[in-house]
Amino acid sequence: MSAVPSQAFSFRPMNKDDVDAVMALERELYSFPWTPGNFSDSLHAGYSCWVYEFGSHLVGYAVMMLAAGEAHVLNIAIGLDWQRQGLGRRLMQHLIKVAREYRAEMMFLEVRPSNRAAQRLYDDLGFNEIATRKHYYPAHDGREDAILMGMAL
Repeated sequence: MSAVPSQAFSFRPMNKDDVDAVMALERELYSFPWTPGNFSDSLHAGYSCWVYEFGSHLVGYAVMMLAAGEAHVLNIAIGLDWQRQGLGRRLMQHLIKVAREYRAEMMFLEVRPSNRAAQRLYDDLGFNEIATRKHYYPAHDGREDAILMGMAL
């Protein structure tokens, strides 16, 4: 996919009618995807849920919990055909902006140690490694640890 102007992309709050399209992308990207119930529950709980679109085409999404002065990114993804174009960076920058508007003081996320590209992005955005959560993610050979990262806002 060739580079396209950033003005052609937009963020909007996710709604229940987006769950099927989000799930299609989630299943494409992950061996152990969230369920439709995970997304529906996040919407029902009032989490900050976003879709990232190019026109009417879903290119990514994110779910972030905002509470007690903290923001926690629970799920973030960019479709395979749209990766390596800076869209993940823009989506994270959007979440950071939303968290700051909420007046969160800290932002957290977990990332698989095997996901080096995401680790580099988060590091570049100002996140720091805080701890390791043992056996956090399901994996084909059992469980994979998670690197807990955080940044002061």
